[in-house]
Amino acid sequence: MPINPFVSLFGRSPIGPMQQHIAKAHECAANLVPFFDAVMAENWAEVEQVQQEMVRLEKEADKLKKSVRLHLPKSLFLPVPRSDLLELLSVQDKIANRAKDIAGLMLGRCMTIPPGLQALMRPYVQRTVDASAQALKAMKELDSLLETGFAGREATLVETMIMELDDIEEDTDRLQIDVRRQLFKLEKELPPIDVMFLYQIIEWIGDVADRAQRVGNRLEQLLAR
Repeated sequence: MPINPFVSLFGRSPIGPMQQHIAKAHECAANLVPFFDAVMAENWAEVEQVQQEMVRLEKEADKLKKSVRLHLPKSLFLPVPRSDLLELLSVQDKIANRAKDIAGLMLGRCMTIPPGLQALMRPYVQRTVDASAQALKAMKELDSLLETGFAGREATLVETMIMELDDIEEDTDRLQIDVRRQLFKLEKELPPIDVMFLYQIIEWIGDVADRAQRVGNRLEQLLAR
């Protein structure tokens, strides 16, 4: 397998730290599943515990982001444009940010999920986390992509992963429609202010999947160069 000479000369940094960053961002997003389980069980001690864990993970992701920005070489010998890596890093970071936003708002308002909505909400949240997991899976291949010059079997593998990520995000779009329709049916039974915030949370859950998909889009742009 041909090795990109720039990788041999300058090493894999900052790719390793970027992979650590998205792993931390995904870990934060993945906590949405136990968070919503606790919310639906109205176990508020557990809700708060998971929310605090998400805050911790988002802060760790933020520290990694700042470290990558500070240490990202400004040399012309980077195997990909520095601006592309910085944009990719920013997109990754937004996964953790939105997950933290969801938990913070729901805990702050002691939001509950109506029983008639719970059966649809759980798979919606899980599929959103699946999108984040798939973005992480694709990003784990970035160093190998650099080694092969964004070509060959490795490029084909990542392209397939990105297509799978697109499919997962489309699933979340369909699930979001189902959740919204069900909430619409329940609106008259719920306080209007609760309905308003539930719609906000439903949208934000979808944002997590959208942001994961954008990671795939950025990788796809690197492949196209």
